[in-house]
Amino acid sequence: MNRSPRVTAAMVAERAGLSVATVSLVLNSKTDGRVSAANIARVQTAVAELGYVVDQGASALARGRSDLVILIAPDLSNPFFGSVIRGIKAELGSRFQLVLSVTESGVQPSAGDLRRFAGLRPAGLLVDAPSDAFLADLSGDEPLVLLDAPGLEESVAAVNYDMHQAIADLVDHLAERGHRTIAYLDSTTGTTTFHLRRRRVLDRAATHGMTVVTPGAARSIIDMQAAAYAFRDAWPLLESSGVTAVVCATDTHAYGVLEAARTLGLAVPHSLAVTGFDDLPYSRVTSPALTTVRLPGEPLGHAAAKRLVRMIDETEPAEGQPNLVATFVARESTGAIG
Repeated sequence: MNRSPRVTAAMVAERAGLSVATVSLVLNSKTDGRVSAANIARVQTAVAELGYVVDQGASALARGRSDLVILIAPDLSNPFFGSVIRGIKAELGSRFQLVLSVTESGVQPSAGDLRRFAGLRPAGLLVDAPSDAFLADLSGDEPLVLLDAPGLEESVAAVNYDMHQAIADLVDHLAERGHRTIAYLDSTTGTTTFHLRRRRVLDRAATHGMTVVTPGAARSIIDMQAAAYAFRDAWPLLESSGVTAVVCATDTHAYGVLEAARTLGLAVPHSLAVTGFDDLPYSRVTSPALTTVRLPGEPLGHAAAKRLVRMIDETEPAEGQPNLVATFVARESTGAIG
């Protein structure tokens, strides 16, 4: 079987009537102030006519970097990441290819996860919720931005949420409705963002004289069924402690609690109030609709990718990136104790 000869940049240059250097600038997206719009169009037309495909490996060697941006996250099956990825892809556009890497469910990304991609010569890396030991073990010089990693932004570029007021509003909301003993259903993913959520709920509850029950059984991976099992196992203790509301680390956990409450015969919100974090699309249509803290996923992806591209282009501003503001959303899953 005869194979067609590989189309080269020289062949594209000949078809376009331009130099190989000009073609290279267009193919590598380095045309600003250097190549006219007319010549860019000529190169693009020649590429389309000849069916030219960029040799990514050769380009990576020539530039020292590929056009790959790698996102590493602890659980990409979490629906929250769908909106984050949309924001990232919208910001990267066609200039970069996004590669997704997921760690084992409930396991935080580590510096070792980054080293696995060294041979790909990535243009940059995005890491969501890395481990506490991440920075100590970090090596390499690829542009790197962390997502939702509070406490690490002093050492590494990061885009985080300001959740302080939203969590205060959530706890105040429960206190105003007469709840005095609440439970916290946590994630087994021991990231700083989950530590921060739990700590701020505890601190705000203390200002109201509320008791927060946090039994070891009341925690699970970010999975609705696992959360339902965890809540059912913990419910005898929670019930005997007088718990009337549950704050969940994520909306996915809260969905599990709503399901378990139905099987236990608990009316939400009259017998048990339920809240979450994220404000996933389904939270508006659960029965009842879920009270939650809205964490804007798509803007997080946009902001992280924008900061990464600026680092790649060496145009990162000295002041960095302000935190994205979380907001409290009150819906039908919380109410007066009936």
